[in-house]
Amino acid sequence: MTWYTLLVLAVAAERLVELVVARRNAARAFTRGGVEHGQGHYPAMVVLHLGLLTCCLLEPALAARPFLPALGWPMLALVLLAQTLRWWCVTTLGPYWNTRVIVVPGAHLVGAGPYRFLRHPNYVAVVVEIAALPLVHSAWLTAAVFSVANAVLLTVRIRCENTALGQAVPA
Repeated sequence: MTWYTLLVLAVAAERLVELVVARRNAARAFTRGGVEHGQGHYPAMVVLHLGLLTCCLLEPALAARPFLPALGWPMLALVLLAQTLRWWCVTTLGPYWNTRVIVVPGAHLVGAGPYRFLRHPNYVAVVVEIAALPLVHSAWLTAAVFSVANAVLLTVRIRCENTALGQAVPA
């Protein structure tokens, strides 16, 4: 389980890097007149992601979940693909990427990178990661519970983003 713990800690470290990038981008957006939307659901999103990482470590340890290579290796591949997609989104949006919903007046919608294909590609990465990360070490209960919780949260989040992005200028 040592290598799995290191994987989960690496994902946690990646989340911290995201927060640093998000804070820097938020400061820039606010200096350009950016307006934040959906502050009410943000704490729930933070709790969900912290809970996921915690349960990814607890369930395999407490429930004696084994590493099953036929499941674990494909799930690890999905986790890595999700990270790749996530950072493609971050780099494509550049200074407009954020963990919060902030719209800068007069900004154009981005239609490059993965946004050529999907309106919210970052959430594809999030959905895949929430399902796959626990399953790397057979934590099926964590995968199921957090996938359902994330689906509920994303209905609120995507509705909020779509409303907020309606104020942006088409690309």
